[in-house]
Amino acid sequence: MTRLFGAESTTDDVLDGVDLSGKRILVTGASAGLGVETARALAARGAQVVGAVRDLDKGRRASAQVRDQAANGGGLELVQLDLASLASVRACADALNADGRPFDVIIANAGVMACPQGKTADGFETQFGTNHLGHFVLVNRIAALLKPGGRLVNLSSAGHRYADVDLDDPNFDHTPYAEFVAYGRSKTANILFAVEFDRRHKERGVRATAVHPGGIRTELARHMTEEATDALIESINAGQLAAGLPPFTYKTVPQGAATSVWAAIVAAPEEIGGGYCEDCHVAEIVHGQGLRGGVQAYALDPEHAKALWAKSEEMVSERF
Repeated sequence: MTRLFGAESTTDDVLDGVDLSGKRILVTGASAGLGVETARALAARGAQVVGAVRDLDKGRRASAQVRDQAANGGGLELVQLDLASLASVRACADALNADGRPFDVIIANAGVMACPQGKTADGFETQFGTNHLGHFVLVNRIAALLKPGGRLVNLSSAGHRYADVDLDDPNFDHTPYAEFVAYGRSKTANILFAVEFDRRHKERGVRATAVHPGGIRTELARHMTEEATDALIESINAGQLAAGLPPFTYKTVPQGAATSVWAAIVAAPEEIGGGYCEDCHVAEIVHGQGLRGGVQAYALDPEHAKALWAKSEEMVSERF
């Protein structure tokens, strides 16, 4: 009988009794927050985790607990990856391909949120370029390393409800910049990328999904002031109240990372493939405003996903 998990489940709850010996898993952003916890939980069950981090020194310090708790042959190695630079992304992918060892799972966890307007090294709007295009190039370049039966898990967010992608103006060249609109576009892109990647790879047994971890206090919110955070929570609670739902509460980091490892390891592949997950279950399509649960239909539209894929290839000057 399938065990049921929910919003309060932790990584240890989800992986209780699971043996990951012999599994090899890539986790981006393994130097803080959810990435460290995801790596810890996997290595503690025997997985060989490859943590991709922008700052190797920070990664070594932050991941000491991962190495300390690794068991049953599990372990952690770090590789350098700056998602805001396609040169770094391509160098990381080249190194992984040259190494040649396959992966059972890729968890595209790294990202930025609500940052001031800026550009990546390649001139892309920071959030779209980092959260989506960096992962788009990395994952596609190493896609052949994913074993049949493997999975891709993209970290998205309920923030996808702020905005659909804008394929006519992805870099805000003609649109007034707003931090959360840019964040919403990038998080919608994370879902649409999973939808199209799943379509392209499911015939060989590789499935892809996107997940919302929940609201967690991590470094991700470092660009937000206390006033901005309070205003965001007020707006969320207004939507919750209108829907007859309880007020927003923060998750712990182990609770936040639980949906990632559930989708990567525990959930049935046919259940999560091409979908969007939250609180350790596949979310339903919902309509209306506010940051309540569920997923917006535009984020799962297969034709929209194909169009984003084509636009992304155009932007990075590379076809996959």
